[in-house]
Amino acid sequence: MLLNLYRRHLYVRIWLAVVAGVFILTLTANWIVREAAEYERERLAPVPRHVVVLDEKDKVIGGGTALRVPGQGLEFDVDLGDGRNVTLRVGPRPAPPGGPGIAPWRSPFGLGWMVALIGVAVALGVYPIVRRLTKRLEELQRGVQRWGEGDLSMRVAQDGQDEVADLSKRFNLAAARIEELVRSHKSLLANASHELRSPLARIRMGLELMGGERPSGAAREEISRNIAELDQLIDEILLASRLDAKEADMGTVETVDLTGLAAEECARVDADLAVSEGTHSDALTVRGVPRLLRRAIRNLLENARRYGAGDTTVELASRAGAAEIRVNDRGPGVPAALRERIFEPFYRLPGASERNGGVGLGLALVKSITERHGGSVRCEDRPGGGASFVMTLPH
Repeated sequence: MLLNLYRRHLYVRIWLAVVAGVFILTLTANWIVREAAEYERERLAPVPRHVVVLDEKDKVIGGGTALRVPGQGLEFDVDLGDGRNVTLRVGPRPAPPGGPGIAPWRSPFGLGWMVALIGVAVALGVYPIVRRLTKRLEELQRGVQRWGEGDLSMRVAQDGQDEVADLSKRFNLAAARIEELVRSHKSLLANASHELRSPLARIRMGLELMGGERPSGAAREEISRNIAELDQLIDEILLASRLDAKEADMGTVETVDLTGLAAEECARVDADLAVSEGTHSDALTVRGVPRLLRRAIRNLLENARRYGAGDTTVELASRAGAAEIRVNDRGPGVPAALRERIFEPFYRLPGASERNGGVGLGLALVKSITERHGGSVRCEDRPGGGASFVMTLPH
């Protein structure tokens, strides 16, 4: 538990480093004070000692005590055994040539100087620990600065498991997301410019061929078709941009009956609708923006109509707590390697770029709308040939 806290929280390591430094400093200062007090007590306190007096034959003829008097040397109080008491005094020891003696651990500047010296030593010992902890913050700061200056490919190291590592991981994820959005928007602008140029060029050519004459019915029809294509393209580009902006308000969220919505869209393109047996109507009710969900179903039906050889069916079911809309066609199908790419903006299968009405944004909008509602969309093979596009929405 403690080891996990130490690894995952930077403040714990800094706090422990400071506590350890203060603890060492306190122990050292306490030892110095204790040694100083002991030294002074031994040096200044009078300590009596037993004294024995011997004659020339080493026979004990008396005894007493010896007491050291601070500043006056030694004083002997001796009882000679015959009733006489004798006091002997010995002067203090002369100071050595170098001045009065001091304890080897003491300094000429006193106890405070020694405590300060130990404090400096502890500070020097703690510095590498704190520096190692804060160095990664400086690396993260430099990385964010470089990224802010325009280097969107900049990523920072994700060493460790603490708050700095978590912040680095989140920064890398956010940077990758923003880089992908910027790349997507650049691609969107480039592809939109290309797609807009084609119908505009056809309209311009038609007008030049007319040469000021009254347009024929075929010419008017061609111009109308190109204008409709332009209108559809601009509408889909604007919708794709708004869906990319997560904070954009896409409309009022309501309770949507997918059965009714799908029935209306199937009737519009003459597609068959089927509801799986045993599926209750409440299981096909979701919370969402009706306009967007209608647009997603319509795009799937338009895609099936365009590539599906006229045999289009829609199946509704409820599986694993989610509503499922399956749009089936009998077209050429989608290769397994391209089933993710077909949902990219302006991507079209090889050989499909000249098909009428396709601008390459329909399936991308389906994916954006579905994900905006917390669901997902995928492409599968249809048994018997063709493709099945499955849109799953949570209840």
